[in-house]
Amino acid sequence: MRVRNSLRTAKKRDKNCRVVRRKGRVYVINKSNPRFKARQG
Repeated sequence: MRVRNSLRTAKKRDKNCRVVRRKGRVYVINKSNPRFKARQG
């Protein structure tokens, strides 16, 4: 999982990416292609 300062760019890379907020952190999750997982904060 990558930690990045801008998750909008991570979200654009694949159409199945979703931005999710959990426990004060922002995550990008992708069920079909798990290598796009990312975290912010």
